[in-house]
Amino acid sequence: MLKRIKKAAESLLRKKVKKTTKKKNDIKPSSIKSSSKKSVPKNNKKSSSKEVVPKNKNRGAKKHAIKRSRKPRDPEAVQEAKKYDNPVASRTLILKTITKEGMMTQSSVFKALRVREDQEEGVSRRLSAMVRDGQLVKNRRGGYLPVDEKHFIKGHVIAHAEGFGFLVPDEGGDDLFLSAKQMRGVLHGDHAVATVSGVDRRGRLEGSIISVVERANKTLIGRLLVDDGIAYVVPDNKRISQNILIPMEMIADASVDQIVKVEIISQPTKRKQMVGKVIGVIGEHMGPGMEIEMAIHNHGIPYDFPDAAIKQANNFGDSVADKDKHNRLDLRKTPLVTIDGADARDFDDAVYCEPRAASKGGGWKLIVAIADVAHYVDIGSVLDEEAYERATSVYFPGRVIPMLPEALSNGLCSINPDVDRLCMVCEMFVNQQGEVDSYDFKEAVMRSHARLTYNQVADALAGEGTGEITAEVYPHIVNLNAMYQALSKARKNRGTIEFDTTETVINFTDDKRIESIRPSVRNDAHKIIEECMISANVCAAKFIAKSKNPCLYRVHEDPADEKIDDLRGFLSDLSLKLGASSRKIVSNDYAELSAEIKQRDDFHMIQTLMLRSMKQAIYKAENSGHFGLALTHYAHFTSPIRRYPDLLVHRALKHIVRKHKKADYQYTQDRMAQMGEHCSSNERRANEATRDAEFALKCEYMLDKIGQTYDAHVTGVVQFGLFVELNEHFVEGLIHITNLPKDYYVFDPKTHQLVGENRGIQFGLNDKIRIKVARVDMDERKIDFELISEH
Repeated sequence: MLKRIKKAAESLLRKKVKKTTKKKNDIKPSSIKSSSKKSVPKNNKKSSSKEVVPKNKNRGAKKHAIKRSRKPRDPEAVQEAKKYDNPVASRTLILKTITKEGMMTQSSVFKALRVREDQEEGVSRRLSAMVRDGQLVKNRRGGYLPVDEKHFIKGHVIAHAEGFGFLVPDEGGDDLFLSAKQMRGVLHGDHAVATVSGVDRRGRLEGSIISVVERANKTLIGRLLVDDGIAYVVPDNKRISQNILIPMEMIADASVDQIVKVEIISQPTKRKQMVGKVIGVIGEHMGPGMEIEMAIHNHGIPYDFPDAAIKQANNFGDSVADKDKHNRLDLRKTPLVTIDGADARDFDDAVYCEPRAASKGGGWKLIVAIADVAHYVDIGSVLDEEAYERATSVYFPGRVIPMLPEALSNGLCSINPDVDRLCMVCEMFVNQQGEVDSYDFKEAVMRSHARLTYNQVADALAGEGTGEITAEVYPHIVNLNAMYQALSKARKNRGTIEFDTTETVINFTDDKRIESIRPSVRNDAHKIIEECMISANVCAAKFIAKSKNPCLYRVHEDPADEKIDDLRGFLSDLSLKLGASSRKIVSNDYAELSAEIKQRDDFHMIQTLMLRSMKQAIYKAENSGHFGLALTHYAHFTSPIRRYPDLLVHRALKHIVRKHKKADYQYTQDRMAQMGEHCSSNERRANEATRDAEFALKCEYMLDKIGQTYDAHVTGVVQFGLFVELNEHFVEGLIHITNLPKDYYVFDPKTHQLVGENRGIQFGLNDKIRIKVARVDMDERKIDFELISEH
């Protein structure tokens, strides 16, 4: 029967029968279905083995072909054909089809899109890629669903050391709480898809993991242990709470208790633990220098350069080629000098200052010369790719992971004394009010006349003689200082925010153990160079903004309204104000409040809360000013050896200086925005890595001080206790709430205090206390203190 129906349908297609239009009830040829029972038209006088098509007496009726199931039209078919020899369905068509049909298996996708046999592998791979990229989600039964449905949320997993975690949505909005059970199948940093499964007792949205889009952890480091013949690695990253099983045949040459690097060969699921194999030994547990090694590996910081990058850097040689000095401003006779820390190895910048004649308006001419890294690092080169991947040099205590190979960072690009170097120069004319009247940028060749340290300059300015500075150079240092005084006044007048914070310097013994921790001293020489660099950075930002070429700006956005409201609420209890509530907050409001509280006993507490109310500075392709510095334009121009955004700024400046066409500029606005996010992210990564290494070193430093007592002050108040810092060693630890005097403590987030309800005992920020070192846990990176007394 089915064969006969099929045969009849084919006959109908060949004849291209006319369709009648006289009566709505006339039977259409296209309505003939493959069924076990044939439908016979009324004007058929008898049944036959073939279906009879009614004659249409209306000769004017239009011809109408019988409808056939057609292959869906792909809106991106042309683009796909250009890319591939055997093009398959585009992502757009696949997503549209699955969205329309609902959950579809791979075979149903093949059928719906009429995929040929030779295209099946390509479509299958595309489906997998769409799952990987978060466009689709695949369920346990092999069905695909679009992720953009309301009940699906894409985001990154943020794990907590206690085993639970959160999914931070890509599109913003409330985080989803992930229970320890949900966290079994994911790791910190994974990109996943989840659905809202409920609300917990705290009112938080709870999430359920549907699938993992992309795994963040391909390798991990940790301590190798063996129990009852079963080997496993305990990850050093405390956000990874799951151990890694290691088959005994995959331990390689590692020994028990060593710190090893593990490649994950089987990612965790809700039912199975992750499995890995040892691919390298980092060192011995508690060995000297291991804290920094572990921080490097934990945060995925690239520390080795590929041979191609090293070869490319070495090919430039150790001196500037004569041909590279042509068509540049020659500043080799100008007494430019570098002023840096005593332990600095790479020198990005040099400065020179001279007074201007009164006939020209007075003031000063300031030259800031910056190493011309862009001359050696071409766009798209191996060096460029490696520099972008890192985005910044990472400065650990006693060790640097450079952004560029040492042949450039410490050699040809570093402004070492008494050698020719290529540079980008910002020439500024500063008036007596500390304002830059005019500026210009040029490509130049220079020769540093002296390598000075901050202490040498500060001592020479404070003393009666020239100190360790030569008589030839000293007058220019005096000029720099005179100009700095004017720049400093202008800085205060515009409302720059000044915070009194303490940075520390760690001194090591020969075997890489901490000898001492001391505060770094910031003298006038530091401030002179800082003001010179800020002035050059402002000019660079303005120069590029005028051209409208895409570039990265260093942006410090205004504080969020809710943060300002919280801070004002706290300040009102202290009879203090932060600006006028009737207008937008400005930098000067913070500056005025900072000056007002300078002599108060609670100065540090208020300053801490002011700092916490502000946003973090980032790199963006759109210029929106710098709130902290009270500037409308700001970019990073002065450190291209160690920061990739500075290298981008140099490339933009060169494009303008060389008068190239805007159409020839190699960066788009969208690409620059992506690079800004990447550089900001890697800057945070570097900061987190150095912070982790420093705290691990401090934990080791405190091991032999258990039981000793110290003066300290409270730096943080949380529901479960107090974070305090030792006044002598600048080491932070926790006083758990159970180690406070007996009472029922309630955390007040507005005043940042723990308040005892029964006895009225209060603990707040910057409270002076006496503590005893109770416990140091190197594996957990924890230092516990006990409260002895309050001051």
